[in-house]
Amino acid sequence: MLRRALLASAVALAAATGLAAGPALGQGITLNGASQFNDDHAFTKAMVRFEELVKKYYGKPINFVLHKNSQLGLEKQYFEYMAQGRAVDYAIVSPAHMSTFSKAAPFIDAPFLFRDLDHWNKVLDADVLKPVADEIEQKAEVMLIGYAGGGTRNVFANKPVKNLAEMKGLKVRVQGAPIWSKTFAATGMAPTVIAYNEVYNAIQNGVIEAGENEAAGVEQMKFYEVGPNLNMTQHAITIRPLCFSAKTFKKLDKDLQAAILKAGKEAGAYGRQVESSEDEAKLVALEKAGKLKRVAFSDRAQMKKLVDPVMEAYAKEIGAEQILAKINAIK
Repeated sequence: MLRRALLASAVALAAATGLAAGPALGQGITLNGASQFNDDHAFTKAMVRFEELVKKYYGKPINFVLHKNSQLGLEKQYFEYMAQGRAVDYAIVSPAHMSTFSKAAPFIDAPFLFRDLDHWNKVLDADVLKPVADEIEQKAEVMLIGYAGGGTRNVFANKPVKNLAEMKGLKVRVQGAPIWSKTFAATGMAPTVIAYNEVYNAIQNGVIEAGENEAAGVEQMKFYEVGPNLNMTQHAITIRPLCFSAKTFKKLDKDLQAAILKAGKEAGAYGRQVESSEDEAKLVALEKAGKLKRVAFSDRAQMKKLVDPVMEAYAKEIGAEQILAKINAIK
């Protein structure tokens, strides 16, 4: 209740101080962004770049206010605010928070969807995800104007896992979405859903042997202390869309609309470059400090081959067969 009250107060404050999108007397237009993180995070950096590019391409007076460190709540709330056209005009949001409006949204962040970082970048540059973006814009009135992300997820464990034979029966924690349990089970692992904040203790107490995450999560949660072997399965690469409220967008002049669309695409690409490069830097630092050891995984291709039928069935279930076919066709 207290959290809801604080969020309501934050939104009310934003509205009362003229932070909602629209003309500010003598100051042009003010657009509001939101980030859960501080200045050092890749998402915040991408949104700052978005602001700079919009100003550059628009060439007229415009103001931006970026609310950082969860001042206006979490990504789920940002998406709701953008859909309502209040308090937040732009933000980076996980596809998982869009599932209410689009069954296909979480699919773009599913495991084993991309062969590698190069394939992931080509898919995003080819605009293959446009049907998902169109559906979200139509149903939620939120536009996906760019794609950030780029963290590669691997399996951290209390033992090294170099191939499928050693992976068989591995007790691993997965995310709650059913597609994660299905795909991991298809590779021979024994997946189980455990709350994120309980993973450390679960490995420490022998309930599970492993988890999966990108470098930032492994570092932040100190998973390396209980799972010092980072088995390089590279089973997923995150996609984090840069979103913009369609209700706000419709109120803006055509020059500003054009600037926002151009800046969104470029800022997303910048965010991908930042996060993917930081991902590697974090792993190098952790390895040099002796906190974890990267273990080469030789059966990545075979692993994906086992998962492909599961992904195809899932895509059919949610009406994303054509998107999956296009993703797989990109070389």
